[in-house]
Amino acid sequence: MSAAEHAPQPDRWWTVPNALSMLRIAGVPVFLWLVLVPQADVAAFVLLVVAGATDWLDGYLARRLQQQSRLGVLLDPLADRLYIAATLLGLALRSIIPWWLVLLLVARELMLLAILPRLRRRGRLALPVTYVGKAGTFALLWGFPTLLLGSLPTVGTWVTMAGWAFALWGTFLYWWAGLRYVAQARALDARTGIVDGP
Repeated sequence: MSAAEHAPQPDRWWTVPNALSMLRIAGVPVFLWLVLVPQADVAAFVLLVVAGATDWLDGYLARRLQQQSRLGVLLDPLADRLYIAATLLGLALRSIIPWWLVLLLVARELMLLAILPRLRRRGRLALPVTYVGKAGTFALLWGFPTLLLGSLPTVGTWVTMAGWAFALWGTFLYWWAGLRYVAQARALDARTGIVDGP
């Protein structure tokens, strides 16, 4: 997210980027259903790839069309988190990924959830998305569908290996970004001169 996104954003609801984010969110239950339905892995893979592409597209259009908004700042990461959550749940239930990976990524989200009240008290909706966070999300949103594709009997093991490489690297970046968000929240405390509990 650019430096311009640090500034207050207009309260615009109906923009092209927001519409794309809403469409992505609407696709989450469809994706989860496709993951859990037998013989629908290819369709689930395609939907997740399209969702990942629109994740990049809505940010690009927001900057290109000057359509940044407060709603967009909230919708974009929400859509990412919902897709990651749906993918984790679906792949874990299918035994494609282990539950320890699910717990590791859920723990990161709980850590960030804990700092939200501090941000609200300082008038912030959220912290700006960083390139590290975007890279982690990108790696996860490619790693998980690749693992899903690798579960097909007709696909080679190298696809599964590539999926694990993306997923593990994405998990590392996701946690690194999360720790940086916590550091940013503490720095915000220091700038405002307000100190409270963690």
